[in-house]
Amino acid sequence: MSAPSNNPPPKSRGLVWAGAIVVVIVVAGIGGFRALRPLAVVEPVVSGLAIDAKPGSVTVAEDYSIDVKAELRGRILTPDFNLKLGQQVKAGQPLVRLDTKDLELELAKTQIDFDATKAKYEADKSDVYSLVGAKVALANAERQHAIGGMSDQDLDGAKRGFALTEQAAKLNEIQRQQTLATFENTVQTEKRAIQKMTLYAPVDGVVKMVMAHPGELIDANTPIATIITLKKNVVGKISDENFADIKIGQKAYVTFIPYGGNVFNGSVADILPTTDPQTQRHIVYLDVTDIRPEQLIPGINGELSVTVGEHQARCVVPRRAVFSTDGDNVYIVKDGVVQLRRIKEGYVWASGVEVLSGVEPGEQVIVESLEDFRNGDHVRVQAVPSDATHHSG
Repeated sequence: MSAPSNNPPPKSRGLVWAGAIVVVIVVAGIGGFRALRPLAVVEPVVSGLAIDAKPGSVTVAEDYSIDVKAELRGRILTPDFNLKLGQQVKAGQPLVRLDTKDLELELAKTQIDFDATKAKYEADKSDVYSLVGAKVALANAERQHAIGGMSDQDLDGAKRGFALTEQAAKLNEIQRQQTLATFENTVQTEKRAIQKMTLYAPVDGVVKMVMAHPGELIDANTPIATIITLKKNVVGKISDENFADIKIGQKAYVTFIPYGGNVFNGSVADILPTTDPQTQRHIVYLDVTDIRPEQLIPGINGELSVTVGEHQARCVVPRRAVFSTDGDNVYIVKDGVVQLRRIKEGYVWASGVEVLSGVEPGEQVIVESLEDFRNGDHVRVQAVPSDATHHSG
């Protein structure tokens, strides 16, 4: 008699395999369902330093600009044209040269006339001879008068003749000196005019605009280019309701639109006594310390927060986690489920918000793509460290 077999009959084996397949499908389905859940990037609610920061807008402006102008009319020469947008220049650097040929011809003619006049004066001895003759005539008159051969009246006439001759010689000499000095002045003026045809950078700066180009004939006082100084001003504008507590020396944090979320450290350097005429907002000047000078491009805008107070807070969340829908809210993720929480804000600054009620330390708040989530959503979680209390960039 043979031993009984342990193998199930064919029908039973089929049921076992079917059950195993169902289990695999269910497990795979659950795993796949979880994998299809949206990913929520979260940061923990932390305790830390909260700051009372007054917001404002900020823009970068040049300290001042100056036009490069020609004092005289002329045509711009191509070889010595040294202007292009964005070019950095040093004070005294040659930028433009105008054609000087006509001025050089005028100077040459003036120099010829000057040299000829000077030579003529040096060769003309007529006044010397006239004065010598007048002296001889006066001496003879005095001898004749001494021996009784000339009346007193004739002697006086001889003396007046000598005085007039001497005066005429002196006046001629003065006239000659004036003529020669005028020539010298004209020569120097014309040389100076030639020098003015080369235009130099008036300050260290950057070329902001170029309004004329090689080959153009420009009139006197026509702007050729505009140069802005290397020094840039970071100008903040703060509304009335936030301005009362602002003081010189307070810490400030600045973001600029072109540089994304980078936060730059600074301080209030000056407070202007006037407001912006267009917006009626108060104007402050900022000293931004940790940004490269070349990054301060005139015209770029951003946001500003000035620290007017600070304290330790029990609950702090990233500012980007807070959104407004009928009040201030955050999304909390608990056990993989999104919860909408209404919060009460305390201090608000560039990177964080103090939460007075609505969340607890250690809870996780969603910080990215808030518009993609709704209350009750099931999500996967990617946890990252909190940056809410990183008050500097």
